[in-house]
Amino acid sequence: MTLFYNDWLLGQSDNNFAVSLPPEQSDMAVQIFKDSYIFDFLGTDTPRRELDIEKVLTAHVEKFLLELGQGFAFVGRQVLLEVGDSDFRLDLLFYHLKLRCFVVIELKTGKLEPGHISQLGFYINVVDDLMRTADDKPTIGLLLVKEKNHLIAEYCLQGYTQPMGISEWQNNINKSLPPELKSSLPSIEELESELNIDQA
Repeated sequence: MTLFYNDWLLGQSDNNFAVSLPPEQSDMAVQIFKDSYIFDFLGTDTPRRELDIEKVLTAHVEKFLLELGQGFAFVGRQVLLEVGDSDFRLDLLFYHLKLRCFVVIELKTGKLEPGHISQLGFYINVVDDLMRTADDKPTIGLLLVKEKNHLIAEYCLQGYTQPMGISEWQNNINKSLPPELKSSLPSIEELESELNIDQA
């Protein structure tokens, strides 16, 4: 039995919180971050690019915050991080009021790959260095992927001292529709576009 095994059996994200956070904060973080997140508001047309998912999530920020759970405050999308002579943009940045820390969320439209954790770790380090104050606890990272293997997730997290979790996101609307209907229904963006035209 490994350090990560029990958490994913209970529907929690694969994470390293037990070794990267003080016990009190670790227990709370394990309870807060789940696996998986349901993004039905993405509609029937699953976005192919991370930027498209970000746009839909921020357009539906209230629903997204409800899916994340209590305590999350939205800070920004595509947050600019200037490091050295380079610019980087993290996908989504939140602040968790109960944990008293920033939460970096990195979105991926495909399967979990080991390089994703390295990228998330970089963003956590930069946010801790440039944004975190003396009153804030260490930044937590959450990698949201379309598909993951628990063993690969465990290996990805080993050796990292920053608190990180890996969870899947799902769009259950597509699962419940017959294949012939999936292609014939409009996407959320198409519906919103039609509604905006009618209201003008």
